[in-house]
Amino acid sequence: MSSKEFMKIDYRQILSMPEILSETKLKRLTEHKYSAEGTSVLDPFMQHFWRWLVEQIPLHWAPNALTLVGLIINITTCLIVMWYSPDGRQAAPRWVYLSFALGLFIYQSLDAIDGKQARRTKTATPLGELFDHGCDSVSTAFVVIASMCVLQMGQRPGWMFFECFSGMVLFYIAHWQAYVSGTLRFGMIDVTEAQLLIVLANLITAVFGPGFWSNTVPIIGLEFKMLPAYFSIFGAILTCKMNFSVIFLQGGKGKNGSTIADTSVLFPIIPIAVVVMLAFTIYQKSPSHLFENHPCLYTLAFGMICAKVTNRLVVAHMTKSEMALWDPCFIGPGMLFLNQYFNTVLPEIIVLWMCLFYCTIDLMRYCASVCIEICDYLNIYCFDITSTPSPSTPKNSTRDGQRTQRVTRSMTKQPTTTR
Repeated sequence: MSSKEFMKIDYRQILSMPEILSETKLKRLTEHKYSAEGTSVLDPFMQHFWRWLVEQIPLHWAPNALTLVGLIINITTCLIVMWYSPDGRQAAPRWVYLSFALGLFIYQSLDAIDGKQARRTKTATPLGELFDHGCDSVSTAFVVIASMCVLQMGQRPGWMFFECFSGMVLFYIAHWQAYVSGTLRFGMIDVTEAQLLIVLANLITAVFGPGFWSNTVPIIGLEFKMLPAYFSIFGAILTCKMNFSVIFLQGGKGKNGSTIADTSVLFPIIPIAVVVMLAFTIYQKSPSHLFENHPCLYTLAFGMICAKVTNRLVVAHMTKSEMALWDPCFIGPGMLFLNQYFNTVLPEIIVLWMCLFYCTIDLMRYCASVCIEICDYLNIYCFDITSTPSPSTPKNSTRDGQRTQRVTRSMTKQPTTTR
């Protein structure tokens, strides 16, 4: 096949990528301005390190590339933890905990400087914000699961379920509040503090061994592993108080206190509520004790679903559009639910693997399609800021003809943008 023939391939058709964003949504996306307020306790101290670190990054590095590299490292180290402790009860070699701590710290650092790199290279675009939050939604699922494995919380399945899903739901709630008010708010105890505490927990585990968390605190007789759990509840209460006060008391920035898309402030609760209810119901009704025996696999499958609905919420926020009630990602847990309903025709573990595979592919297809469409519309690359795509056809012309050419280039030379 010649290079010219290769360039004519329509990768959207090959990958069966549906078009997600209409012309109206894309136009609103270009008009979106990032808005955030609030500073957590440790952010001012970490800013000194992050400002130094970004100066060490070459100017030709795309901000989105920094985020993606950090995410890959983070996911890899989390998967290593899950490999050694798939049931959340097993101890892993001490180097595994060191690698997890290092991987999370690298991700936090690169995630913190991608916006600085975008401003430094004058390549900030709305895709950068969307790409950043999308990576964060995926990272959240992996990090909370691996953290529970470090604490060997699989010995307390109920607590592990609560901690994992509360972490993913809190991330969703933060963006729900942003969808209502138009501003992402950070509390005194936020993601920076949570990530550094997880890093510290891994370092403690590497030094004293994983059995440390099963020891009891003198006088009160509480296991050490429960201290991070109770602290996370305290942080969750503060976060919910801040976000819910905006959603339910202050109201939205739209008409008559609605969201920025002029929709009901309550409507975004439906997708995440469906995910949590399905997860809890399947967990409770499983005849093979699916979650207790395979907590990492189970939570990871639902983590991909949480990441998908969170990404849809972020897209709705940035495009000032309504969220659709139905999403194909619900087919995954639907398979588990129906299998239980029909007295487990198939072994539940097989259906769980099917669910994980389907939901992961669905999430990847959605994210790839959204990124390609934005890159196509803005005429940019996602992971390269040293070159600019050549305009193919006017933006007012038919989208299909325009995208067939630009999408091909975006697949062959990864598009870039940044914050």
